[in-house]
Amino acid sequence: SSGINAEYGTVKRASRLMIWVFLSLILELVSGTELVTCTSMIKLQNLQRGVRLHSHGVKYGSGSGQQSVTGVPDGDDVNSYWTILSGSTKPTCARGDEIKCGGVIRLQHAQTGKNLHSHLFTAPITNHMQEVSAFGEEGKGDSGDDWQVVCSTD
Repeated sequence: SSGINAEYGTVKRASRLMIWVFLSLILELVSGTELVTCTSMIKLQNLQRGVRLHSHGVKYGSGSGQQSVTGVPDGDDVNSYWTILSGSTKPTCARGDEIKCGGVIRLQHAQTGKNLHSHLFTAPITNHMQEVSAFGEEGKGDSGDDWQVVCSTD
């Protein structure tokens, strides 16, 4: 299919290095079979670890000093919701526009308005991985906020 099936869509950083920051982030919608669309509000779950991507207005005490992003086992609170927006090099997508495999998106934290962000800072807990943070204001940020949608049927 040309669109993303929520059950199989994964998200990775869109950069020249194609850095794997979070493995197996799955777009999880209620039925698991709906198409993912622009401005959809979603939760991201790492199925290998059983945690949901979570953020709140607390900054890292080291590294970038930006808003912290963590994985939590019980991600049913308001701090685990992310809104899908168009990537920085794409025109603004309209509500309901289908997000396609290979597309570049931004994930905006629903409560703070900051974008899911990656850069070359070492993660504060796992020094062999990169830090993921929340950055920017109300959708404005930089190319570190862009994520490429990768679809698979595994």
